[in-house]
Amino acid sequence: MSNPMFPSDVAEQILDEGPATADGDIPQEIAGRSLSQLAWARLRRDRVAVFSMIFLFLVFLVSLFAPLVVRVLGIEDPNTTFDADAISDALGGLPSSDLPGWLGSAGISADHWLGVEPLTGRDVLGMLIYGSRISLFIAVTATILTTVIGVIIGTVSGYLGGKVDTFFGRTMDLILAFPLLIMLLSLSGPLTQRLEALGLQGNQARIAYLILVFAIFGWPYLARIVRGQVIGLREREFVESAVAMGASSRRIIFRELVPNLWAPILVYVTITLPGYIAAEAALSFLGVGVLPPEMTWGKMLADSVRYSNVDPLYLFIPGLALFLVVLAFNLLGDSVRDALDPRAGRV
Repeated sequence: MSNPMFPSDVAEQILDEGPATADGDIPQEIAGRSLSQLAWARLRRDRVAVFSMIFLFLVFLVSLFAPLVVRVLGIEDPNTTFDADAISDALGGLPSSDLPGWLGSAGISADHWLGVEPLTGRDVLGMLIYGSRISLFIAVTATILTTVIGVIIGTVSGYLGGKVDTFFGRTMDLILAFPLLIMLLSLSGPLTQRLEALGLQGNQARIAYLILVFAIFGWPYLARIVRGQVIGLREREFVESAVAMGASSRRIIFRELVPNLWAPILVYVTITLPGYIAAEAALSFLGVGVLPPEMTWGKMLADSVRYSNVDPLYLFIPGLALFLVVLAFNLLGDSVRDALDPRAGRV
């Protein structure tokens, strides 16, 4: 049983940094450690979290510098190069190589490490690298918009209360009542045309549509979490002190409340971002996504279904990439949650 006169956070600091000095003074590095520093120290000790962060960092790095990575690896640019020699007219445009079994049916060779796309002969590894750019761009941008909108509305609603809270609360209920998948499919055509009329062309309009829809229908979930946290924080002493000193509502919201919400926001982001990656893949699979020759992992999965019997690796490779990225984000999210609330995993 914990001693109420000896907080567990102080105990953990002493265990991490060592006991007090002989004269009874606490070392400066112990006394100066904040909750964020303690959480980061716990996260660094978690091997799963470290591995997930390294893996995701490499994925983002490869995605950001896709053209350079393709050139360094000696891979043919899938946007411009079509290897007709890697596919067989006798097999109806399917890949072929001298390797046996699935490896041969996928067209894997020294020039194409993960095989080629049926009919076109485009390098699958190059498609995977370039496809990650759009998938991650949509997920990251939609997550940023969702977070900004949700935090602002949730904080304002929770702090001001009254009619403002009622208005935003009913708005959240209205948005959450819409069947998201049906709305995404039904609104794709007209809203994409509207975006094209504003100057966006082709896939730019489709990408913007996915980002906007994800953000519009995603922010109420975070806003409700933030609102609940703010309702508890607005009664704390530091908020009452700011009010007594004559601070404006804007200053209290953005200088006092929002900085104290980073823990639930960070956990929510690590959960939402992989959800948007999977959602983009699902929508591309259903036809609400980018158009050829641009590619995403979801588009690759959609195109690979028709060849799943004769070229199963073409289905397996983008599916495995999507699975690993989403898994890494979920594991990182669990680790972040445990680092921010270490008591959750204690018995």
